[in-house]
Amino acid sequence: MAVSLPTAAGASPARSGAGTGPDMTLKRKRNKHRLKVLGFLSPWLIGFSVFFGYPLIATVYFSFMHYNQIEQPSFVGLRNWKYVLTQMPLFGPALWNTVWLVVVMVALRVVFGLGIGMLVTKIKTGVGLFRTAFYLPYLAPPVAATVAFVFLLNPSTGPVNQVLGWIGINGPTWFNDPHWAKPSLVLLSLWGVGDLMVIFMASLLDVPKEQYEAADLDGAGAVAKFRYVTWPTITPIVLFAVVTGVVQTMQYYTQALVAGKIASGVSIGPGSVIQPGYPDHSTLTVPQLVYQLGFQNFNTGAACVLSLVLFVIAMAVTLLLMRKNAGLIPAED
Repeated sequence: MAVSLPTAAGASPARSGAGTGPDMTLKRKRNKHRLKVLGFLSPWLIGFSVFFGYPLIATVYFSFMHYNQIEQPSFVGLRNWKYVLTQMPLFGPALWNTVWLVVVMVALRVVFGLGIGMLVTKIKTGVGLFRTAFYLPYLAPPVAATVAFVFLLNPSTGPVNQVLGWIGINGPTWFNDPHWAKPSLVLLSLWGVGDLMVIFMASLLDVPKEQYEAADLDGAGAVAKFRYVTWPTITPIVLFAVVTGVVQTMQYYTQALVAGKIASGVSIGPGSVIQPGYPDHSTLTVPQLVYQLGFQNFNTGAACVLSLVLFVIAMAVTLLLMRKNAGLIPAED
């Protein structure tokens, strides 16, 4: 007994000290660090959960339900999906118009914004005046800018067609012609391209001048300097402009709706129901169809299906653009 007691007593402190050794201290520090990180991330996590996570889950849920925003939702399976994808007559034109605007409007806005940015950076005198003149249209409210643009392009009384008539050109009917309605919206977006101009100006001014001087010593021309010096430096900014442009154009709603309504000549009054897409559904976009289904026809399930289709397309295009072999991200990155 006298020999065994010290052994048992000596073993007990070893077992009791296992929870207070260096490993436990390191574990507690890691836990405190994790809690500190979560504390700093909590505003973003709460915002992401409330404004993105929950709405996305709710949209998926209601896409399988019959819900008119009055009665309790009832499960209908894939009926909403079948209706939208195979039976809705306006889904095809709305999707085509949205894709057309994404391809044409985003590409022209990026090219136009980059061109104006390069032009302003080359101006030696009066650069502030030119920057202000190009940026001011972007500050105009979308509804006011669209109304003004529709009146400017009015086929009978608008000043644009009058000026074209003075030089012997018979101007088109613009927003009243199904073939010219979408190009007119593109012109409206190019008029307010000041946001991209400012972004591209900042990126162009950030290109190291030493690289231009080295290119001049090698005898490089303007095209070669843009291709081998300017473009590699501003590529991340171009990617940002394209991705944000795609996301914004996928949600294109206000300008197309207001332009079609003003051009149709129908007065907007209290209680009036706006039928989007004038003329001949040429300005109808998927967001307009979502609003019409969800808040005018109270078909929430079909509206959620359209929203999910739009979300999937936007995510697919964004992931495609952000691939390294898409041409906007250098392969070595």
